[in-house]
Amino acid sequence: MEDLFTAIHTHIEFIYLLVFAVFLGMEVISKVPTVLHTPLMSGANAISGVVIIGAIILIRKAAPDDYAILIMGFTGITLAMINVAGGFSVTNRMLEMFNKRKKKGGK
Repeated sequence: MEDLFTAIHTHIEFIYLLVFAVFLGMEVISKVPTVLHTPLMSGANAISGVVIIGAIILIRKAAPDDYAILIMGFTGITLAMINVAGGFSVTNRMLEMFNKRKKKGGK
């Protein structure tokens, strides 16, 4: 238990940043009208790419025995990849809705 408190105390800036990012994300999403969700989703995919690169850099710079940083980096990569894959899936589905349906007879 003491190790947990020591890890929290050591990485308190990262925890503050994570909590701030969660509140900021919830506030931004709640204020966006429905019409703008698709462009926002595309922007979120781009931000997820930045998160993935940042998490990879974080893992590369972490000490091998610093499990808190390694777990945060792994979690960042995992969640960002889920967001990217889901965003591409939804975007692909949305773009299929704009394709004209082929008529029978080749036209």
